[in-house]
Amino acid sequence: MPASVSARPESALLEQIKNRWSREPLQHFIDNRWVENSTRETFEVVNPATEERLAVCASGGKAEIDRAVSAARKAFESGPYRKWSGRDRGKFLRRLADLVEKHAEELATLECLNNGKPIAELRAVDLPMTVEVLHYYSGWADKVHGETIQPPGNYFVYTRREPMGVCGSITAWNFPLLLTSWKFGPAIAGGNTMVHKPPEQAPLSSLRFAELCREAGLPDGVFNVVTGLGETAGEALTRHPDVDKVGFTGHYQTGQLVMKAAAESNLKRVSLELGGKSPNIILDDADLDLAVRGTLTGIFFNQGEVCCAGSRLFLPKKLHDPFLDRLVSAANARKVGDPLDPKTEQGAQISQEQFDKILGYIEKGKAEGAKLASGGARCGERGYFVRPTIFDGVQDEMAIAREEIFGPVISVLPYESLDEVAQRANATCYGLGAAVFTQNVQKAHSLAAKLKSGTVWINCYNAFDASVPFGGYKMSGFGRELGQHALELYTQVKAVWLNLGS
Repeated sequence: MPASVSARPESALLEQIKNRWSREPLQHFIDNRWVENSTRETFEVVNPATEERLAVCASGGKAEIDRAVSAARKAFESGPYRKWSGRDRGKFLRRLADLVEKHAEELATLECLNNGKPIAELRAVDLPMTVEVLHYYSGWADKVHGETIQPPGNYFVYTRREPMGVCGSITAWNFPLLLTSWKFGPAIAGGNTMVHKPPEQAPLSSLRFAELCREAGLPDGVFNVVTGLGETAGEALTRHPDVDKVGFTGHYQTGQLVMKAAAESNLKRVSLELGGKSPNIILDDADLDLAVRGTLTGIFFNQGEVCCAGSRLFLPKKLHDPFLDRLVSAANARKVGDPLDPKTEQGAQISQEQFDKILGYIEKGKAEGAKLASGGARCGERGYFVRPTIFDGVQDEMAIAREEIFGPVISVLPYESLDEVAQRANATCYGLGAAVFTQNVQKAHSLAAKLKSGTVWINCYNAFDASVPFGGYKMSGFGRELGQHALELYTQVKAVWLNLGS
């Protein structure tokens, strides 16, 4: 990790990154080499903090996806990777983890420029966890195995857990490098090859990650990156008849399109990690300081661009005023601005489109009668910065309480009883995350059991670990990333029967 987490990235490193990635246009990374686009189509990559062009990428489509899938298929079926044992894959993942750690400051700075999130968060969260995920799955690589079964009769039966084959990966722009590792780690541990379509808003860290894979010794064709738009490259990948599995992170409506394309092509396996409108429930016996800190983390971490963000704050009426006073004071004190400044707590939203969407929801909230307690406007005159925003007096039927905003906007909702709050917390199409703050262990576990959510945090928020599964209920998707459970997304079971007698 960086030697000094409290310093700005060195000017020499910034200049090196800008010079390296401003070459026009950046190419795809296929079969362990840079590959030109079949057409002259490109798209711009913008630094969201300055609104300046950072890079120009080739906009791939069906031809590039075909080439990448062909390389991945060849590597899976007949390349040297085919002969790698689980232990070989584990050794590779450890080498890669060490390389990512060695280049952590470069990767953090690149992600900061491309994504707009604070350098402090990248140094403390994104890069350490990426390294952790790779190390975690390096340990699983030689432990993917089957079992023996003894059915009636004179048979010997065993199962084999085998790789899916060629896996497609489409990730979101809020954690570009980290989400890539979430899919890459278990896929490689399971023996698969991959074609990755990074987010068009923030593709640079995935391209650099592919270079590090090559440096760590990954054979040709095992990991391929095609840059492009969702409706072209993403569509071609999900519909490709020679892709065996697709993992997608993003909006639920796009997830529905992924499922439809997979069904209409070859019934490829699909896993989806989608959005959320997560409830954060404060009980009347909660430690207020802890609950306020958890609430801030739950909604304002990563500029609110978190699928499990605690955007619905349920407060008991007796705590409403003291809690809200503390929350508003803390939100107003947050430092919003230059993501390269290690003291910055909230950076820029990813794009002009997302910036406009968030401000549009703020206007909707005011129009529907919610009371703006803090924020509610852009910060500064340049870059896509939005002030931490708190709405009070929110009703469940309001758009800001129902729809995923994906920004630093929280709705305060009063409640009176535990049964009531559980019912209202579940009254959403989403079910990704939830939190409960209380000092009563019985109430905590009772509520955790009632909440229809893939993750429930008690007296904390946004706690993650490579060993703990993460995924959603309902429209928040299906399948579990991280932990042992993620290996189930990238392997399949074969039963083998041997007749031991006549």
